Amino acid sequence: MRRAALAAIAVAVLATGCAAKQDEANTPPRKASSPTQRQSPEATEPAETPDGTLLLADFGADTVSFVDPAPGKGVLDSVKVGHAPYGLVVGDDGRAWVATAEGVAVVDTDSRKREALIPYETDGLGPVTDGEYRGGGMGIALAPDGDHVYVGVNVPDGNGTVETVDTKSEKVVDTTSVGRRPFDVDVSRDGRQVYATDHDSFDVTVLDTRSGDTRRIEVAPYGTEGGLGSWLKPHYAAVRPSDGKLLFPFEGERLVVVDPDTGRSSIQRMTANTHQHGVTITPEGTLLAVGTGPIDPSEDEGPSLTVRSPGGKEKVIPLDGPHEDVAVSEDGRTAYVTGGFTRDGYWNGITVVDIDSGDTRRLAAGERPLGIAVL
Repeated sequence: MRRAALAAIAVAVLATGCAAKQDEANTPPRKASSPTQRQSPEATEPAETPDGTLLLADFGADTVSFVDPAPGKGVLDSVKVGHAPYGLVVGDDGRAWVATAEGVAVVDTDSRKREALIPYETDGLGPVTDGEYRGGGMGIALAPDGDHVYVGVNVPDGNGTVETVDTKSEKVVDTTSVGRRPFDVDVSRDGRQVYATDHDSFDVTVLDTRSGDTRRIEVAPYGTEGGLGSWLKPHYAAVRPSDGKLLFPFEGERLVVVDPDTGRSSIQRMTANTHQHGVTITPEGTLLAVGTGPIDPSEDEGPSLTVRSPGGKEKVIPLDGPHEDVAVSEDGRTAYVTGGFTRDGYWNGITVVDIDSGDTRRLAAGERPLGIAVL
């Protein structure tokens, strides 16, 4: 019954939000930054970036923000990286890799400076624009050994790619075709597989990093009948530490568990009953999933953060307003949820969540922040 009801709703909202392409015709293209430019050092060096600082990708600006999440604190600094930054990842060497509309920005998080902007090699990206459907980088991940970065590149109205960046040379060394709109990119624990979550294709592309071979696995627990107009697509995935399986939350109702080696999947029950986007997982296997709010307000619940134990027990923490992505403090006690959101209704800040008590507080930070990392 829910699938039929949501399919009907998807048709009704075909021209809005996550379900279908927004009208960006009136959004003028913005001039791209010069590719692979290196910035000159500033006369005044910033203070040392403390551990626990948050790094936000400001989708509504050309920057990443450095944020102190302590009460009464906030933005320490912002660094220009490239237009409409989406996802980001930080290596052990302190370099952040940021997927922008123009290329992959490389940021030294100690000096808080952009070192380079690596242009994409994918064709058909069109002009540099704003919005959820803009061409360019989306999900991004770093190999366990730190040697390569993998960025999902959206090609408007077509299949996307995963571009492989050599972190030493800071150059693209390979481009692989994947499905439509690679919202998220993840890497296996041994670095031998890369997973691109193809939002508009209802699947995940598995890339063998040794052979370059790919295969696609459907991830569609509600079916694919709604096509591009459907809300019921995969958004973000987490790699389960215990066995390397991929976890995809859907609608706060179903958790799809995919074995990337066999392509087989199973479904487990979830309890939040809300449209879900960003996820992360702790080393111990606790899954956190962001609920953005209801598709159907008459039946679905509002925004939330689901905290799911390895055994499947869930705590659902209500949030005030829509959110997009989530990161967890090193001690596993605090979650940071970005308020950027890929659809209308976003806000400029993060919600800080005490995982044990469920207490929350809002912190103004960034400009439509999407991707987040804890330094």
